[in-house]
Amino acid sequence: MPSLHPLTPSAPAAPPEPAPAALHATGIPADPQKFKVRVGPSAIDGQGAFADEAIPARRKIGEMRGEFVDMREARQRAREAERSTGRIFMVAISDKRAVDATHSTDPLRFANHSCQPNMVLKVEQGRVAFYALRDIAEGEELTARYGETHHAGRLTCRCGAPGCQGRL
Repeated sequence: MPSLHPLTPSAPAAPPEPAPAALHATGIPADPQKFKVRVGPSAIDGQGAFADEAIPARRKIGEMRGEFVDMREARQRAREAERSTGRIFMVAISDKRAVDATHSTDPLRFANHSCQPNMVLKVEQGRVAFYALRDIAEGEELTARYGETHHAGRLTCRCGAPGCQGRL
């Protein structure tokens, strides 16, 4: 099952242009990850993101960065990625733009879908951020509800959560 991320925005209003990344005094962009997250094999699908330390509820876990592309390009890249690797790392940030995290090193790009997620994806000022919905234990897989995807309900959900919706 491909690792999918929503291609539609979670909020109806288009966010403002992305804010510039915070810089350290050295001029190097600040690390957007607030908690330690590792990538490893997932029981849900392929690779997943896992908490490498306990994460308190309602705290920002980190961000997923990537290349900004228009929605036409995002859809084209998503179709090609699905055909070639089966992995899609794309999030819409407005009705006109998306973030393609295919070449990102941010571990949260590996967050799998769950019908009962432990974190929420929020688009803030053109940035893709993840927040803990509840306390998350060290070693727990980090999951988010993808929402609407380009699969339009044609893909089987494998999250295994009680009350799973069954389709993505």
